[in-house]
Amino acid sequence: MTNWYTIRATAEGAELSIHDEIGAYGVSAKDFINELGQLPGDAALTLRLNSPGGSVFDAVAIYNALKRHAGTVTVSIDGIAASAASYIAMAGDEVVMPENAFLMIHDPSGLVMGTATDMRAMAEALDKIASALIKGYAAKSGKPEEEVAQLMAAEAWFTATEAVEVGFADRLAEPVKIAASFDVTRFRNAPPEVVEALAKNGDAKNGEVRAAGTAGGDPSPPTSENSEVVRPAVPVPPVESATPLVTDPSAAPDSSTARTEAMTYARAVVDLCRLAGQPQMAAGFLEREASLEEVRAALLTARAEADPEITAHHPQPGPGPSARPWADIINRTFKRKG
Repeated sequence: MTNWYTIRATAEGAELSIHDEIGAYGVSAKDFINELGQLPGDAALTLRLNSPGGSVFDAVAIYNALKRHAGTVTVSIDGIAASAASYIAMAGDEVVMPENAFLMIHDPSGLVMGTATDMRAMAEALDKIASALIKGYAAKSGKPEEEVAQLMAAEAWFTATEAVEVGFADRLAEPVKIAASFDVTRFRNAPPEVVEALAKNGDAKNGEVRAAGTAGGDPSPPTSENSEVVRPAVPVPPVESATPLVTDPSAAPDSSTARTEAMTYARAVVDLCRLAGQPQMAAGFLEREASLEEVRAALLTARAEADPEITAHHPQPGPGPSARPWADIINRTFKRKG
């Protein structure tokens, strides 16, 4: 089964690799933590990170499990540790970054549809999550929590040198080869130097760049766009197995592009269904591989049929039944992801 992590024994202890979107493929942090628990409590661990992020809840669980581990934990950011992945990195007793690696921190985000009470509940949940993340980043870097909060709000990107200066990493290592591809288009502040540096390996296009790959161990398969960190893992259609590490980007198989497109398509479908209040329809769309235009049309029809008419004798406040702000949201989402 496709996975976003690997764990293997080494002569010194164990090597753990997180090389894709955390919480993807229906594999949760529980599986990771269960395998981690089977290792000797005092085993020296090397965690190799090359991930765009993923589920913040899984990331917090993994961070706590690593902090509880009695043995030494060394984290090597062998490419990109963005979003939730950067929080996991903070569990390392030592964090090592090759000179061409990057780290990014930002505020958690989520998606909710419902009443004002639902919106307030989501805002409160996000505030609590952000508070927990701030404490982890502050504990590692020694920076005041207020300063960390400002960095997260700004979606701060750090080169390896900058990460060491700030305190999120402890030392630099030699640059590593470019390997797995990540789509950084959903990050609002990906700096030009990130795109330029990662595009040197060749086939980056439409905002998809190549991230620095692992320096040994299991290869890092390509991944999809980075998920919003509060969004649960999204079901995706079956895709081909992970693409092996290649040093010549022109020789990369077509499955890499196909895999990225499949996961992007699945996320767009699920997001559209959630926004329309019809999450149960996503599975059917994915099964028959409906186009995003078909999905949008079906959701508009389903919502129109579900909306009750207002029959009160007095005029009702706000927009009439023909004005559907949620439809505008769906249209904007379709244009962004389609």
